Amino acid sequence: MSTFTEMKVAGIALDPTNNAPIVVMRDMEGKYILPIWIGIMEASAIAAALEGIHYSRPMTHDLFKNVLEHIGATLERIEVVDIRDNVFYAVLTIEIDGKTVSVDARPSDAIAIALRTKSSIFVADHVIKDAIRVESAKGGAGKVMVGFEQDAEKLKEILEKMNPEDFGKFKA
Repeated sequence: MSTFTEMKVAGIALDPTNNAPIVVMRDMEGKYILPIWIGIMEASAIAAALEGIHYSRPMTHDLFKNVLEHIGATLERIEVVDIRDNVFYAVLTIEIDGKTVSVDARPSDAIAIALRTKSSIFVADHVIKDAIRVESAKGGAGKVMVGFEQDAEKLKEILEKMNPEDFGKFKA
């Protein structure tokens, strides 16, 4: 049985090497960050939720939220449950009529829905283990340690090139 850590969306950034969007997750204590590369449409949906943007007609994630509300279901939480071959896997935990059901989802969709329903976001500890640990350094910027050994330098380089203003616009 996996143990989980609650996380929140720290922001949306662009990978400077290929302009791919990244949703950056951070644990509540600020010890870990988890970058998840996502599609442009999912990044747009997450950014809209972070900014409180509402459209005249429901977008896909808004529709999902509306369906949950209309059938009397609640999204209890989402969980990023695994990473295999650099692909993240998530589960929506939905409660309806006193029963709990789990539904497979892409993390980007799960996060977009969780932001709209104000549901908690959890990540399995074994997934975080492969993520980046940020350790505060006294009077300095912190040491970055990466769990992906073969990609460590590349990931470190990407994160170091990120501009803080990238997060400012979409900060939670």
